[in-house]
Amino acid sequence: MSLYLIGDVHGCYYELKTILSQVHFDPALDMLWLTGDLVARGPDSLEVLRLVHGLGDSVRIVLGNHDLHLLAVYAGISHNKPIDRITPLLKAPDANELINWLRCQPFLQVDEKKKLIMVHAGISPQWNIELAQQCAREVEDILASDNYPLFLDAMYGDMPNNWSTKLNGLERLRFSTNVFTRIRYCFPNGQLEMNCKDTPEKAPAPLRPWFNLPGSVPKRYSIVFGHWASLMGQGTPAGIYGLDTSCCWGYELTLLRWEDKKFIRQSSNR
Repeated sequence: MSLYLIGDVHGCYYELKTILSQVHFDPALDMLWLTGDLVARGPDSLEVLRLVHGLGDSVRIVLGNHDLHLLAVYAGISHNKPIDRITPLLKAPDANELINWLRCQPFLQVDEKKKLIMVHAGISPQWNIELAQQCAREVEDILASDNYPLFLDAMYGDMPNNWSTKLNGLERLRFSTNVFTRIRYCFPNGQLEMNCKDTPEKAPAPLRPWFNLPGSVPKRYSIVFGHWASLMGQGTPAGIYGLDTSCCWGYELTLLRWEDKKFIRQSSNR
């Protein structure tokens, strides 16, 4: 049995199928972890969701910002942008089944045996593991509930950008969602900076990548994330793995085999 982790798929169905074939992925024996943003920008979001949904218990995912945007579009809260190329998914006969499955997926995966954490964007340096898990459950609970449109309508926005135990309600949920699905940079005190998308060498002082700030996640844990395509998997500390390598923009899809830390890459078909 092998554990395979794959970066942001973004509707790149051909590349996902090809890279799984390369490693002879067997859903009866192996596990697949996906860093979120399954949909949007690539050509085949519908087929990606159908494939991942069909893998059942052999796959674990986390939700990304584009997955949440799809949910908001389907709920009539946000607009369907042509650049996202999700219209076939929205019109599919099984769209309701796929959407309801997607909104019941987690924001954080933690495997205590492997000491492995997976998240779409990152973890706040102001959180320890227990607090991160608590905040993830809070967002997961409302997204899976009948009140999910209220959350989806309120999730957009950059504030609040600093953690406090006094945060509650929709502001607390928005902060947590931004950490799990959008974070790249923080100020030295851990406060979020949501606008900069440059690579670290181009980022203005005093901003630092979230993974370069002292945090409360013990070093014995490894963290796998996606989201930050411009990193191209480079420049992270030991034990931190960025797997988004811009497949939907014509670069490649990256797979990490956990047992031997071997990277396998599939060039984009774009």
